[in-house]
Amino acid sequence: MAYSTTEQLAFSFGLLGNIVSFMVFLAPMPTFYRIYKKKSSEGFQSIPYVVALLSAMLLLYYGVIKTNAILIISINAFGIVIEVAYLIFYLTYAPKKQRIFTLNLILLVNVAFGLTLAATIFLLSGTKRVAAVGWICAVFNIAVFAAPLSIMREVIRTKSVEFMPFGLSLFLTLCATTWFFYGLFTKDYYIALPNVLGFLFGIAQMILYMVYRNSGKDHDEVEAKTRTNGDDLEMRYKVISKSKTTNHNKLYRSVST
Repeated sequence: MAYSTTEQLAFSFGLLGNIVSFMVFLAPMPTFYRIYKKKSSEGFQSIPYVVALLSAMLLLYYGVIKTNAILIISINAFGIVIEVAYLIFYLTYAPKKQRIFTLNLILLVNVAFGLTLAATIFLLSGTKRVAAVGWICAVFNIAVFAAPLSIMREVIRTKSVEFMPFGLSLFLTLCATTWFFYGLFTKDYYIALPNVLGFLFGIAQMILYMVYRNSGKDHDEVEAKTRTNGDDLEMRYKVISKSKTTNHNKLYRSVST
């Protein structure tokens, strides 16, 4: 009965993990809508999406060679589709330098995945292959959670959360929590352990967001005020100049007559 309860809990958290992960994959959509409106991906980085793509590919492979892992397979198959779509969209609007960098990164990811596939298929078998791929997945799971660190550094530097949406940080934290419990109840520590770090990174991002969420607004208000003051000064200068010109013309007519 205890085993049945554990199995049910594992399925429940796995299903919840699929739902939350689905939301995580869709969370960057406002970012890409913004890129579409600006017709430029400048200011946004492609690294998190490339790393997420490789992670999804490896986890899909892990799910295939591991037994009873349909919940891992389903969400990562969707993840691959959505990350490829994001990257195509990103490349469409990226400046030349960022486009070349992203294409080289994608090429590197495919080479890395191909080598992993070849090495584990031809050199390992059975539980050894599952363990090796599991450890590789754990490393890249950590990389996915750590990828936004560069954005967090940018937030601290600029004191603006413009490029770090709160929704994504929240869903990453929830995602890490659900998959941790899934891994715990299925005794799959390759899934459980990295999500501890994922939870901590997610909490850190949300704290950072709360600290700097109003800083960008303050900057915009100062800039708007400066612009308004500049316009007022320009207007006053025009009025004074016009007044001086009028007085000069009156004086000139007076002297002429």
